[in-house]
Formats: sequence, structure tokens, C-alpha cells
Amino acid sequence: MSGEFGYAPPPGGIRWAWRVERGTLTFILAGGRGERLYPLTRDRAKPAVPFGGIYRIIDFTLSNCVNSNLRRVNVLTQYKAVSLSRHVRYGWNIFSGQLGEFINLIPAQQRTGTNWYLGTADAIYQNIYTIDREGADRVLILAGDHVYKMDYSEMIAAHEERDADLTVGAVEVPIEQRSDLGVLSIDAEGRMTGFYEKTEAAPSIPGKPDVALGSMGIYVFRTETLKRRVTEDAETETSHDFGKDVIPRMVAEGDRVYIFNFVDKSTGKPRYWRDIGTLDAYFEANMDLVSVEPTFNLYDFDWPIRTYQQEFPPAKTVFCEEWGRRGEAVDSLVSGGCIISGGLVERSILSPRVRVESHAHVCDSIIFDGVNVGQGAKVRGAIVDKGTEIKPGAEVGYDLERDRSRFTVTPLGVIVIAKESVVD
Repeated sequence: MSGEFGYAPPPGGIRWAWRVERGTLTFILAGGRGERLYPLTRDRAKPAVPFGGIYRIIDFTLSNCVNSNLRRVNVLTQYKAVSLSRHVRYGWNIFSGQLGEFINLIPAQQRTGTNWYLGTADAIYQNIYTIDREGADRVLILAGDHVYKMDYSEMIAAHEERDADLTVGAVEVPIEQRSDLGVLSIDAEGRMTGFYEKTEAAPSIPGKPDVALGSMGIYVFRTETLKRRVTEDAETETSHDFGKDVIPRMVAEGDRVYIFNFVDKSTGKPRYWRDIGTLDAYFEANMDLVSVEPTFNLYDFDWPIRTYQQEFPPAKTVFCEEWGRRGEAVDSLVSGGCIISGGLVERSILSPRVRVESHAHVCDSIIFDGVNVGQGAKVRGAIVDKGTEIKPGAEVGYDLERDRSRFTVTPLGVIVIAKESVVD
């Protein structure tokens, strides 16, 4: 074996791709409430929140599956799932049932009792019937609310090479983030020795006091081990969560639990991964896309990010010297159907059908579908949900005290305007 934590690259070739596809059943956990993203999650599940102008958050996980040649995918939904289900149904109907491919939307069905999904482990337990029916060698479990690009076949190869019961995706993060996610401790061979769920007591990486090894919420299980462990958990008084309950028990009882370190193979540095569980994290991840040298590249045509898009005309800017109107967008993402009619857009993301009227100014903001920014209005440092009307001359982001009386304002001062608001 070679590489950090005993990882060797996958053998490659058509035969390996076929083994990955046919031997792996994938579950995407997409039922979370996303309470820390409210009001963006007032009417939609967290994985359905728009991102980067034209995408939904779940598109990144689904694109990773397709690009990794994993085409047997179950999306587990629960909370306010209409928008999410519609998006997946319209945008991801690309698999061939005749070839044994599928993407199934599975709502909580109370198949094993009278409860809805009680936690991540319980969601899988309630779908053991699906696992048994497919007969896969291994089960890949993913979260539907992270932004990253990852070839899961590499992680599956490491899992198979080590004959692991469980392999957990891990990424190096600043130590101050350890209370926001699960943190792992490992031995020299990459075998897990501890799992610390969202606590300041979590350890740093040996020799790297400023860095912790964070769980990505990505798991590759040996199928029989997974079924046994979630069944045991269902019969026990726990929170029915992989990070809090199942994985610590597996480590304590000697299961073969390893980590897969998500690093760039050429540099050894951590690769881009964002858990956008808060409004500030969501805002910063979007702003990553408009920087001069983006840390996350949407223009990687070797790893396309798919989504569902309606048919819109090209974005348009309007310039009229006689009226003193100049439509301009600088360091911004502008989606189809947008019209910048004499306004200025800087360092912002415009979703489809946004209109910026004469002498309006939008900067450092994320504007969702169908928003109208009226003549002379100013929007700064804001997230504006779809269908909102910013009236002519209105100002957002220039008086935080006034904004707090009208809107949600995050700890870092980002203003969040709920769907279909009218802003005077």
C-alpha cells in the first residue's frame, strides 16, 4: 500500500468501474430540517436550497455520484420535500432502468414502526428492505447538503483494499471548527481510534496542533456490518445517529473502521469541502465562487456539475448613454434570463430571471430567482430569496439596526430576506 494512511489508487479500467457500480448501493440523506439556514429553509428542505445561481445544494452530491459511475442511488427525503423531489425528478431522470440504473426518491414510510426518521442511522434502518432487495456488497452513505467534488470510487477502493467494515471520509479543518462537526482520531495506519461529535474536547491531529480531522459525513459500509449495526442501534435507547452512536460503538467493539483522507494527491493539501449548515457558511461558500481565483471551480469540464434548468434567454445588460444608464456586472455570476438594465452588480450571484433596474447597485450579495431590484435601490451583503420585490430607492445592508428590525441578520452581519418579501 502507498500514500498517507495506507491508501493506494484504484486499479482503474472498465472492470473496476463495473465492480464499483454494480457492487455499491448509494443512499443520500436529504431529510434534514436545516434550521440554522432559516428562513431559506422555511419552504424547502436544506438540500433544495439554491446555490451558485443555477444549482441546488444536492446537485453537488448527485454529480459526484454520476461522475464516480455510481448509478444506483436512493435519496431519502422527509422535511418539506416537494421542491427537492420536483428538482430531482425533473433534473435527474437520466438513468436507464433497463441497465439496472436508478435514482429513487424515498420519503419516510414508517416501514418499521410508527416513527419518522429519528436520525441518520434510523433512516438507513428503516430502509433495510431496500438494501436486502438490491443485494449490494457495500453501501455508500452521503449527505445531501455539502459542497465539494469527490470521486467516490477512490474511497471505495481504499475500503476494499483494507477489508474494512466501515470507511469514513475525512478532511483536515481548522481546530476552531471542531465544535461544528464530528472529529476523528486515528492511528498511524489510518484506523480510527475515536469519534468526537461536535465538542471542544476533540483532539487535533498529532504534530498539527491547529488542525483537526473532520468527518465529511461520508461512509462506505460493508453491507452485512451496516445491517447488523443499525439494527442493534434501533433496539437501543440512543439518538440513532451514525456519528454520536453507531460509529463510536463500532470503534469501541473492535470493528475495522478506517478513514479516507480527502486530500489532493499531487500536493497533499486538503481538498475543497464545505458543510454549509449555517447562513454565514452558506454565504461564504457562495462568495468563494466569485473571487478572482475561485477556491471551488465550477468550470471544470472534466467534472461537470449537473442540475435542472428551465429554458431562459441569455443574460442581458442595457447601456443607454443618453439616459445615463449603464448595465454592468463585475466579478459576478449572472444566470440566464437576467436583465441588468442600467444597474451595477459587483461580486454577486444572480439566479435566473433577476432584474436590476436603472442606477440600482447590488454588491456582495446572493440574489435568488425572480427578484426585482428597483430603480436606484441598493443591496449590500445580503441573501435575497426568490420572488422578492426590492422597491425603487430601497436600501438593504446600509443600516444594520434597521435591517435587524425587518429581516434576519447573521452573526457576521449578512442580511437574509425571506421568500416573496416586499422591501421598501
